[in-house]
Amino acid sequence: MTAWTPRRWGAAAVASLAFALVVAVPTDLVDTPLFGREVPPTWWAWPSLVVSSLLAGLLVATYVAAPEQQGPDPAGRGGWIGGTLTFLAVGCPVCNKLVLLALGSAGAMTWFEPVQPLLQLVAVALLAWALQRRLAGESSCATPTNVPATTVRSDPS
Repeated sequence: MTAWTPRRWGAAAVASLAFALVVAVPTDLVDTPLFGREVPPTWWAWPSLVVSSLLAGLLVATYVAAPEQQGPDPAGRGGWIGGTLTFLAVGCPVCNKLVLLALGSAGAMTWFEPVQPLLQLVAVALLAWALQRRLAGESSCATPTNVPATTVRSDPS
């Protein structure tokens, strides 16, 4: 990351801010007239959102002017899953429609709310893993794509 250009660092900053807003506004960590919250945020909601936002921003920056990659990128899935888990972890347990449909309001408070810190730990771990994979891929040597074919000689004896 020490060799990153200002363009990459700018992309990281913009992506971090965008991630924070995309998560904080609908989960009502940032108070707006558009969304409400029945259960107040936990003490760890903001610190965990900041950590996730920084990791997500750095992860997005690895895609700016990145060298070409061959095949699927498993780090991309880790980033998306980590971001989604952050959204679920910092959100209101009874405001999430999917949780309400699956567990009801009592189940959301009894079963989902205690699991939210674990979801956030998994989210941070996945985002860190995805970032590490992307950074490791940038510093590794490229595999040649056009390798000359070797000829095999058959020995007649």
